[in-house]
Amino acid sequence: MKKIYFIGAGPGDPELITIKGRKILDAADVIVYAGSLVNPALLKGTNAQLYNSATMTLDEIIEVMRSSLESGKTTVRLHTGDTAFYSAISEQIERLRGLKIEYEVVPGVSSAMAGAALLGQELTIPEISQTVIFTRLEGRTPVPETERLGDLSRHRATMVIFLSAGMIEKVRDELLQGYPEHTPVIIVEKASWPEQRIVRGILRDIAEMAQNAGIKKTALIYVGESLKASEKALKKESRLYHKEFRHEHRK
Repeated sequence: MKKIYFIGAGPGDPELITIKGRKILDAADVIVYAGSLVNPALLKGTNAQLYNSATMTLDEIIEVMRSSLESGKTTVRLHTGDTAFYSAISEQIERLRGLKIEYEVVPGVSSAMAGAALLGQELTIPEISQTVIFTRLEGRTPVPETERLGDLSRHRATMVIFLSAGMIEKVRDELLQGYPEHTPVIIVEKASWPEQRIVRGILRDIAEMAQNAGIKKTALIYVGESLKASEKALKKESRLYHKEFRHEHRK
């Protein structure tokens, strides 16, 4: 029996889709893609019938997938980045399960990972931060009371904030409940796209940074002391490759 393929398209660079995702995409008869958030270069050369989900409701998306599958067509739901968070696949999968339709999820490269790669650093640095929090500010979609940005900021872990650049002043105010005002902040707009941009500063100035750069959407906000690693030597090394560190592969 055929199934629906949910594919993470990667952060923007068309070469950052997985090999498996690319093969399925090339073989697709029908592709429902996530509008302007998917790089059009990914769709070049495909012979599939294309549907832009930006103009569709959930009911319409499910109906296209159901009817395409019943017609024996290889059907792809092409999402941005990775399917693991902020992709809205759960609500689609619930509908497919109700219709007894099989599906497979093919993960992609998250924009959070692409942004860190652009900065040329790890988000975890020994003795500084060993935790990374992926989150978003509450907007029209609420967040649980226990996951408010201000509460999460008190951990002072590395944080990557999605879908919040348009509410930058509120982001700043929430983060200042936990982080010191001089905490490093980096805004990465459209990571891995040709027009990608990096804006650096400190938490106190984050709103002015975004406003001066004209950044209002399609941007990630990175916060935390670990971000200093992309600008200077922190001299914080893990034990993994230390000459005195013994394990089964190195005596």
